[in-house]
Amino acid sequence: MTQNFGPEARGAACTAQLLLSDQPILYPYVTQPDIMVVMSQEAYTRFVPELKEGGTLIVEQDLVRVADLPRQTKVYSCPATRLAEELGKRMVLNSVMVGFFTAVTQLLKPEAVRRAVADSVPSTLQELNLKAFENGYGYGVKSLVFNPHSQELEQVIYAKE
Repeated sequence: MTQNFGPEARGAACTAQLLLSDQPILYPYVTQPDIMVVMSQEAYTRFVPELKEGGTLIVEQDLVRVADLPRQTKVYSCPATRLAEELGKRMVLNSVMVGFFTAVTQLLKPEAVRRAVADSVPSTLQELNLKAFENGYGYGVKSLVFNPHSQELEQVIYAKE
């Protein structure tokens, strides 16, 4: 995992890259991601052109307006901010999005990600973050049920006009 938060970390576009492989990783930087999670319009504008053709784009539905994507791009959107606010703390929207990502990509075992979420926050915030994860995960599962070809991760767009 590599991260670039720099001076823009508070409220502007920043990146974190994660490579998953069952083979040794020889180059630790992502040049064309297969999957991209975008949670702001600025990040969309800045980073989406790097998405691999036919890749999967996951967006925060209330903060990102999707436009000008190649037709092959698979798009999933989640109202992570709203789901976090329903729990009383907007700050858990990352845990909501991690749950959503886990459900729609089906790359990781949900229990392993739950443990990672619990281990990544102070004990006083574990319960809240796990609820946020579950809300995002549940929303993602519903998105796949809505899409009859979920194994193919076909396009599902919940664009807010």
